[in-house]
Amino acid sequence: MPFSDEDLDYPINNIINTKITPMLAKDGGAIKLLKIKNGVVYIQLQGACVGCASSGTTLKFIVEKNLKELIHPELEIKNIPFGFEDQIPND
Repeated sequence: MPFSDEDLDYPINNIINTKITPMLAKDGGAIKLLKIKNGVVYIQLQGACVGCASSGTTLKFIVEKNLKELIHPELEIKNIPFGFEDQIPND
């Protein structure tokens, strides 16, 4: 990955806030950026996305597609469900 986690912070936040959040909000969903670590973007789908049968599709074809196309194709995106935040690696 040619970018540091710090380099990725602004563009990822920008895309989440300006492109992804409005898309998800149309259906009552939401997204929260939890952490960026070693090129892995840890997010949490929220709102109507929690428990939705289409949340996997949302993750792959909205979140991952936008971040990989607009920032870098090697980014890895992981959804961390509520209560599983301890699965995010510490510094």
